[in-house]
Amino acid sequence: MFSEILTKHWDAIVIGSGLGGGSVGRQLAEQGASVLFIERGPANPAQISAQDDPSSDFERGLWQVPVDGTIDGRLQKFHDAFGAGVGGSSTFYAATLERPERSDLDDSPARPHPTGGWPVGYDAYSPYFAEAEKRFFVCGEQDPLSHDLGTLLRPPELPAGDMALIEDFRRHGLHPYRNHMGVRYVPGCTNCLGRACGRNCKMEGRSAGVEPALATGRSALLANCAAIALRGSNNTISHLDVELGGVRHALRAKTYILAAGGFGSPRLLLASRSDQWPDGLANASGLVGRNLMFHLLESVVIWPERRTRISAPSKAITLRDLYWHEGMRLGALQSAGLDALYGEVSYALSTHLTGSALGRLANTLKLNSALARVIYRRRGTGKVFRAIIEDLPYEHNRVVFDPDNPERLQFSYNFSDELRERHRAFRQLLRQRLSGQRTMFLKPKPELDITHACGTLRFGDNPRTSVLNADCRAHDVENLYVADASFFPTSAGINPGLLIAANAIRVADRVLAAMR
Repeated sequence: MFSEILTKHWDAIVIGSGLGGGSVGRQLAEQGASVLFIERGPANPAQISAQDDPSSDFERGLWQVPVDGTIDGRLQKFHDAFGAGVGGSSTFYAATLERPERSDLDDSPARPHPTGGWPVGYDAYSPYFAEAEKRFFVCGEQDPLSHDLGTLLRPPELPAGDMALIEDFRRHGLHPYRNHMGVRYVPGCTNCLGRACGRNCKMEGRSAGVEPALATGRSALLANCAAIALRGSNNTISHLDVELGGVRHALRAKTYILAAGGFGSPRLLLASRSDQWPDGLANASGLVGRNLMFHLLESVVIWPERRTRISAPSKAITLRDLYWHEGMRLGALQSAGLDALYGEVSYALSTHLTGSALGRLANTLKLNSALARVIYRRRGTGKVFRAIIEDLPYEHNRVVFDPDNPERLQFSYNFSDELRERHRAFRQLLRQRLSGQRTMFLKPKPELDITHACGTLRFGDNPRTSVLNADCRAHDVENLYVADASFFPTSAGINPGLLIAANAIRVADRVLAAMR
């Protein structure tokens, strides 16, 4: 069996097994194609939290080395940022699967799009959103501000603390609704947000993608298998070089589909340099790895106006009232699945005073701890909410490839002035809309969510300004497709998961059409 996997000429080889890889592979296999999944990490990541510290990160399905990011010229290291096992980073994600706004994809006079609109519009994606919602068992409530309605499963009952916040938001004229969650909530569900789920309750790349694909009998999986480079000539890939158990192999297919994420997919193309492709595979535009985007995160604690018992952390509420304001593209506000106890309040106070004379005095006199205790006693447990603010593409923000250390993940990113301005506007607007509500920002400055890396292989109609065409096939290579967040031309103002899965299913249909 193992020898057959290595020597077979597959219809498609999928590199990566996260939301995109699992979804594209499943659609191909269920429609009759033979599919081989290549996964760098283990087949079954250990069922432990992403915040734990076992002896082996790799054993629990996390990338082995930190990600090095140079942000505004300052080097930062990000640990435990990405998954490296079947399911990819979705193994540890919070399973929020929201549709984007129509204005995220389409251009209109009322809401102009910064790129003129995506090459594939909202209406074309709509049936794929519905299919992804079905496969991932998405439950929740419709956004009362949206006219684009899907079919969602009924969510579980809300605890009292979340109900109190929803009532508060409505009194402030806001429009909260239940998060769209890819969780089946089987009996005994423990809300595996931030850790692997061992019960096929949280739907991710493995449970909603790879496993159904393998069940068809037309797919196979090579885990602990490192993709080294794609090889070929002219505009066609002939084989994929991999390393498995210390041995090199050449794997062959009709079609090759990248789904290694916003960092991993461009990294592999840049590693595939050759005499034929001196700047890397599919890089005639010079844009492979460029236009890197994330989301800007703003964390805020919100307490119910009337002290209410908070029973347990939950990721239950979304608001899109601040998504767009006076021509500015902002984003959604969501409960983060975290409660704010004494420790979170104390942390917030200390971060706001760090580096100042007042902060040093407060630490010396232990004023932060005393004030945090007073706030916690008076307000009780709060809920942590996170704003997801849209990022926009700039060519200088990019993945950095080191040919001497190709396993290393590096990026260079500079905050744009317009992003800083939109962040300031969001903060001010949030304070205005929640005036009278008890709130506290957790950090004085925004942070990047590097797990939402996207845009590094953008799709478009012009080969000079994009890497992929509208089918997510490389302009330069006829049998290379991409099915992860690399294809995003803009990041949108909402979690990327559903859009990744929906587009992957769409890409599979384009691949199947090309095979016929």
